[in-house]
Amino acid sequence: MTVCPTCCAIVTAFGCSAHVAEWPQWGGPQRNFTMETSGLAEVWPKDGPPKLWHRELGDGYSSILVDDGILYTMYRVDEDEFTVALDADTGETIWERKNPSPVTPQMQQYGPGPHSTPLIVDGRLYTVGTNVVMHCYDKRTGEVLWRRDLVAEFGAPVPGYGYGCSPIAYKDTVILPVDRKREEPSAENSGDEEGEGEHKADDKPKEKVEKQTLIAFDQKTGEVIWRNQDVEISYSSPILTEMDGEEHLVLLASKEILGVDPENGELLWRHVTEPEGANLATPVWDNENLLFCSSAYDAGSRVFKLAKKGTKTVPEQVWYNRKMRVHHANVIRIGDYIYGSSGDFGPAFFMGVNIDTGEIAWRERGFKKATCVYGDGKLIILDEDGQLALATVTPEGMKVHSQCKLTERLSWTTPTLVGKTLYVRDRKHIMALDVG
Repeated sequence: MTVCPTCCAIVTAFGCSAHVAEWPQWGGPQRNFTMETSGLAEVWPKDGPPKLWHRELGDGYSSILVDDGILYTMYRVDEDEFTVALDADTGETIWERKNPSPVTPQMQQYGPGPHSTPLIVDGRLYTVGTNVVMHCYDKRTGEVLWRRDLVAEFGAPVPGYGYGCSPIAYKDTVILPVDRKREEPSAENSGDEEGEGEHKADDKPKEKVEKQTLIAFDQKTGEVIWRNQDVEISYSSPILTEMDGEEHLVLLASKEILGVDPENGELLWRHVTEPEGANLATPVWDNENLLFCSSAYDAGSRVFKLAKKGTKTVPEQVWYNRKMRVHHANVIRIGDYIYGSSGDFGPAFFMGVNIDTGEIAWRERGFKKATCVYGDGKLIILDEDGQLALATVTPEGMKVHSQCKLTERLSWTTPTLVGKTLYVRDRKHIMALDVG
């Protein structure tokens, strides 16, 4: 019997569970925005795929989870964030829970969130608000099973635009990038002025720095199992990979990419990503020791090859270019190619890139910055202006079969595909579409 390595990784990540949700986390079942499905339409009606239902929802970019006929996501109304469970067939609210989460001026610039996508493991739902408060709910009733205020308990900073990483499960833990407050060096007490030499800052006892770039919590109790690493995080969410039987938790941080042992957070490898950029997109693993990551602004895309040298894992940068710069979007690997939207504050292109060489296969205009999901050989694209498209992509190019105006501007949430139903939201609405 042939065993699929990717499937093994999923079972390991979610534990020995008899039930796994259809779309349980950020990026779907395998955290790669791909869904095993069939029977999707080859073309849509002129006005787009039929709407099964449509309703208003509060502000936010949190994507939609699907589990046993129930949808889960997060939204905001004024100074409160809500975790909500909806009937997948009707969109009606089953339960919702309100949590205070103040809005900062910077968060108002492009929408105050929430940005993080929840996580389902067995009977529990894990969420993280823009204010870095984590909740564990009973997914059926909405009862709070445990709560951790990571700012109050660990001194975690609240990012300017609000917290945006999505949690990941590993065995009996749920792991989250957290970070710590980092102060700029102060000119005070530098000893430069006469008579202050004996009060130099360097003479002060150095406080012990708590490592907490990543924190692993017990899924049932919320108890901290481990805290490790000390690098500045970004908005990118971690992924789990497996190389030669060794599991790695991979995080694209603010200035570097690193792999740690998910059992304890110990460093396995790291590589500085220069030049620096806006690291928002989730890395992509090709299951053959190649790791793709992309950043916006002055950075770009690169691929690392992970190899064993003795007992150590060593990341070698295979290629780098600035032609593909993924902002607040995602990319999808199909075969030996990466497909996705490139662009930050200039023109956006949808592109195909060879993962082995970095060669740009093609670039197409027609979409603003866009997210996408893949299933049944088809790519479904949603750009930030609300254009929804059905396309096929190959190394030779992209063919758009259908396109329609569906949602409002700043549609930054990646769609969710389960079976023949597509779930979509913009900043104010949520809907279900029949794409069969």
